[in-house]
Amino acid sequence: MQEKEKIFALDIGTRSVVGIILEEINSVYHVQELLVKEHKERAMLDGQIHDVPAVSQVIQEIKKELETRHGTLSKVCVAAAGRALKTERSSVFLSIKGKNILTKQDVLHLELSAVQQAQAHAAEKYDNEKSYYYYCVGYSVLHYRLDGEEIGSLVDQQGDEASVEIIATFLPRVVVESLIAALNRAGLEMEALTLEPIAAINVLIPPSMRRLNVALVDIGAGTSDIALTNMGTVVAYGMVPVAGDEITEALSDALLLDFPNAETAKRQLLGNEQVEIEDILGIQSTVEKSEVISMISNSIDKLAKSISNEILSLNNGHSPKAVMLVGGGSMTPELPERIAECLNLPANRVAIRGSDAIQGLEVDPSISSGPEYVTPIGIAIAAKKSPVQYITVYVNDRPVRLFEVKKLTVGDCLLASGQKISRLYGKPGMAIIIEFNGQVVTVPGEHGHPPVIEKNGEICDLDEEVSHGDSITALNGKDGGPASVRIIDFIDQVPIKTIHLNGLVQKVGMTVYRNGRKAELEEYLEDKDKIHMSFPQTIEELMKDAEEKDAIHQLKPFRIKINGKDTFLPAYSGKVQLNGKEVKATESFEDGDEIEVIPFKNPSLEEIAQKKQWDLDRSITVRFNGEALSISKPLTVIRRNGMILNKADVLDFGDEIEVLQKEAEPFIFQDLFRHVEIEMPPDSRGQFRLLKNNEDTTFYDEIVSGDDLEILWPMAAK
Repeated sequence: MQEKEKIFALDIGTRSVVGIILEEINSVYHVQELLVKEHKERAMLDGQIHDVPAVSQVIQEIKKELETRHGTLSKVCVAAAGRALKTERSSVFLSIKGKNILTKQDVLHLELSAVQQAQAHAAEKYDNEKSYYYYCVGYSVLHYRLDGEEIGSLVDQQGDEASVEIIATFLPRVVVESLIAALNRAGLEMEALTLEPIAAINVLIPPSMRRLNVALVDIGAGTSDIALTNMGTVVAYGMVPVAGDEITEALSDALLLDFPNAETAKRQLLGNEQVEIEDILGIQSTVEKSEVISMISNSIDKLAKSISNEILSLNNGHSPKAVMLVGGGSMTPELPERIAECLNLPANRVAIRGSDAIQGLEVDPSISSGPEYVTPIGIAIAAKKSPVQYITVYVNDRPVRLFEVKKLTVGDCLLASGQKISRLYGKPGMAIIIEFNGQVVTVPGEHGHPPVIEKNGEICDLDEEVSHGDSITALNGKDGGPASVRIIDFIDQVPIKTIHLNGLVQKVGMTVYRNGRKAELEEYLEDKDKIHMSFPQTIEELMKDAEEKDAIHQLKPFRIKINGKDTFLPAYSGKVQLNGKEVKATESFEDGDEIEVIPFKNPSLEEIAQKKQWDLDRSITVRFNGEALSISKPLTVIRRNGMILNKADVLDFGDEIEVLQKEAEPFIFQDLFRHVEIEMPPDSRGQFRLLKNNEDTTFYDEIVSGDDLEILWPMAAK
């Protein structure tokens, strides 16, 4: 006995509503009746119902008429129009500097963040509604990039920045809600729901063919709906607001016809070489088909280019392997050939497909098997074979209803719940800014941790499939810690040299200053720290870094202050020997060098006087009482801290001395007494006599070198 099941389906379009009765007998579908009624007013716009009562009235008329021949109809299969789908592109960038290799879940998180961004764009662009009022029915990745360069996959990659560009398709929830409302007013219950592009694909492109990159174009009156398959699934949907009406309007302009007559003329182009017309002036004429096509050629080109450009955009700039055309507008003359030319495809790779191409379908001979009825038949079959189910899942204990237009995943549920995907990952920790040897460096904080996602109490991944009634819990990942970096983390290798300094072995390494003070390499840095690092290049720098204060002092040029003015005496400065050879303190050194610092020598006042060519005194030699005697008189008086210095006194580094130079004066007899002690004989009596060269003289008489001086004492008589 044959098993029969009757299917009632509606294709609610912009211009008309198509009702179809399909009977399934042992897995073979029979089209029993197909009824078309046009809207009495403009109740539909871009696939969305704008006037629910008006659309419901047309549905009710179809329902009543079909019920007279097929009995009571209470349930119906319907489709959301492809033109109602919204397609958006979006890119998301993620800093991965310092992060471990990217995992599959990291990449999925990045993709879903891009989808949610596209979802927000769709909401803002079209309805200014909340983004989760849009359901994602599919997305595909256009490009992965790593540090700005395109890459095949981000999994297991490392770098500074990762990005993904996607194209996603969304279905506004209001489209389905208004569809359900119109059905309810007509006394119908929605038995099953599908999408128009899916309906046509399901009957024309079976799963075995979907591994191929194929485009299906449903050209209606006002819009052309596009769907693409690849790698076993539907990867993208699109729409262009150019279709059959564009051709009708072109005929109306070219032949001076009103719109209904232009539509009639367009249909005459199918299978006829001539077109019979009557223009708005009542003039009847016959026009050759080739002439008519020539008149509307630009409009045909526009339609072909619009469809081709959208296909390329959806297919990442590449032409598909083949294109299938359905819908009444697909029968536009020369359209397949022109689309093939735009896509650089062979002419036989673009074809019009009618309902006769549907496997397992029998159509009543009274019903056309042309491409205009592929979508209505597809809705009936696809809504029954592959219906879009409403399922309910719970995200963080809140119920979320989704359209099961594809295999739903945990990620889809999070999107539908309004959960911010980008916020699931913990925030990066606070960065710090360091000035390193004069260069400003930003040290990022720790990367945020991934979220903890559970399905029905068990840890799961974002791409794990869900079923009706599943419970999903998403706990935000922990925020990353603040930047943590040590001074040594800035250095690739710490250089060390070994030298011998004054006979002792010393290790010479990097000197680090943090905010002006000496620091250790293991110290952790804080925001706004200033780090200066240097390796001593010269012997002088070596002494400073080694804090050899005495050696540094010894290497300074010997300096004293004379009458308030700094005076440098290099002859008495300390010396540096490098491997036994005297060098300047600014000389560089190498690993293993021997360095010796020879301290400066403190000079005497007499040595300083010789260097400065000071005459400290003047002297003459005379004979006194028969013996030679040298007498002197100071020419230069030198004081240190108020005390007069002698020739033998030693000066120290930094001493301040006062130098007073006198004019040379002649020696007089009286100067003799500063050098000898005069004792009066005990038996001397009377006045003594002063003799110079045996002649009487006085204390104030001038004397010169070689004079013979005497003091004669008168003696008492014995």
